[in-house]
Formats: sequence, structure tokens, C-alpha cells
Amino acid sequence: MAKENTEARGRMVLGAADMIRRRGLAATSIRELAKHAGAPLGSTYHYFPGGKRQLATEAVRVTGDTVTEALRRELEAGPVEGLHTFLEHWKSVLISTDFQAGCPLLAVAVESGGDDDMQDARTVAAEVFTTWRTLLARSLRAHGVKRTDADRLAALIVTATEGAIALCRAQRSTEPLEVVAHTLDDLVRSAIS
Repeated sequence: MAKENTEARGRMVLGAADMIRRRGLAATSIRELAKHAGAPLGSTYHYFPGGKRQLATEAVRVTGDTVTEALRRELEAGPVEGLHTFLEHWKSVLISTDFQAGCPLLAVAVESGGDDDMQDARTVAAEVFTTWRTLLARSLRAHGVKRTDADRLAALIVTATEGAIALCRAQRSTEPLEVVAHTLDDLVRSAIS
């Protein structure tokens, strides 16, 4: 029974992440999240007594953790490999959803600006963005890039990628991400050479 509860709760979190990355936070209700996850509305409130705020926060955290672990693994081989994994992940998301989905962290960060109820989700999104930057910068430094340059390049990688994801969705094309990928690849290779 505990395993079923854990699986049901996990499905709800993943469903919430999927809806947020597709529709945004503001356009997603707790009722729709429950329906999307195939869960009764009552069980949603059972697992997430904090409602939409708690569910959105956990969805952002799970998405962040998933991408962070993949990035961490690939960065062991070096910053170029980490960069490629990071960019390929988002390209895969865009293509597999026919440009209907982007990054749920970005959706939470930009949509919940003045909404105090979503402060927890916004805080988690900011923490995850910082983690990605930190991992990238650490890898760049380990490959000979000065701290200031590594920090700046890591910030550029995360912000350019997130911006490219938004443009790809708007243009229904991977071209913006491919341009960013090519440019960032050149910058990273130049920085570590």
C-alpha cells in the first residue's frame, strides 16, 4: 500500500511538472493537475495539503533534480559534454512535445512574480538555476577557466538556454536552441583550450 501511495504521489508531481511546462503555472488549476495525473481531487489534497503551492514547488524540485543529476553525471566527462547533455535534454523536451512544453522552472519564475502563494516554487526554481550555474562553473574551473570567467560563462549557458527554449516554443523550431548550442560550444571550447 505504501508503494502505491508513493507511486500515486509521484505521478501527481510529474503530471504537475508536465502541465506547468506546457501551460504555465497560472493556467494550471489543482483540479486540472489531478485530472492530468489521473488522480481523484481528494487524494491530491491528501498528498499535498498545501494545495497548488506545494504541488508546484515539488514539481519544480523534481524537474530540477532530474536535470541536475544528468548534468552532474555528464560534467564528470567535462564541460563540453555537460553542455551538450543540458542542451540535448531541452531539445528533446521541445521535439517530443511538438514545442508545447518548455522548462517548468522558467514558467514558475516568470509567471508567479507577485504571487506570494508561489514564493516557495519561485525560491526552488532560483535555487535550481543557481545549482546548474554552480555545476557548470565548477566544471569549467576544473578545466582551467578562471573563476570569474567560469562564473560568467556558466550564467550565460543557463540564461541563453532558457531564453532559447522560449524562442523555440514561439517559433515552433529548434533553430534558436541550435544557434545557442553552436555559440556556447565554441565559447566553452575556447575557454578551456
